Amino acid sequence: MQLISLSFADLALAAIGVIALAVTTAMLRLGVARTLVVAAIRTAAQLCLVGLILEAVFAERAFVWIALIALTMLLLAGREAAARQTRRFTGGYGFAAGTISMFLSAFVTTVLTLVVVIRVEPWYTPQYAIPLLGMLLGNTMTGIALALDRLTQNAWREAAVIEARLALGATAGQAVADIRREAMRAGMIPMINAMAAAGIISLPGMMTGQILAGSSPWEAVKYQILIMFLIAAGTGFGTLSAVTLGARRLFDDRHRLRLERLRRATS
Repeated sequence: MQLISLSFADLALAAIGVIALAVTTAMLRLGVARTLVVAAIRTAAQLCLVGLILEAVFAERAFVWIALIALTMLLLAGREAAARQTRRFTGGYGFAAGTISMFLSAFVTTVLTLVVVIRVEPWYTPQYAIPLLGMLLGNTMTGIALALDRLTQNAWREAAVIEARLALGATAGQAVADIRREAMRAGMIPMINAMAAAGIISLPGMMTGQILAGSSPWEAVKYQILIMFLIAAGTGFGTLSAVTLGARRLFDDRHRLRLERLRRATS
């Protein structure tokens, strides 16, 4: 089966639904019409730009350009994870914790998959490396953002309980053990829900894309299972790492709670 190419006219027809939704929300005075339109325009512009860049990178296949794209993706994911916090760590610590965690989880998982599982030559072949890294970073970013937000919010709200535990002789780790566990669970629940619903409630994106591109359903299923397992490992270990780093930042070397290291987001 050959892939059916879409024209810009086809995309314009698809955009009618978004325009109709924007008009409807404006009539209902929901206050999201402008945001919806801007988001739609940004989606189209950003994806077109990425498409042009990837066309060039796929043709060139140079490691330096692939590495530069991967680094850019990592830094932007770290920024997004930090920006989603209601109470952010001061001094860019949230960005650093998220970026380091995603590097240790998503990057390592991607490289191991390319070298050990898929065994593509060379291992940095862009048509495999960039999509895999993008899917892992996107899901890991969401998990880390949710986990850090839950950690800092609960630490701020339950400061009196934490202080009481410290006064009774608990260490910093013991004082926030339950908060840390809850934060880790919050970061991993979306990934677990996605795995539980895959194939029964929804057809995941990669599998759908491969089927539309003409791959056999069975081959698409095998790749989707691979991706789901990779996302689970990357998101899980990334979340655990980020929460561990975040929990340490909440205390000093003398096991004192330091809430001044958190600030409320201004936007």
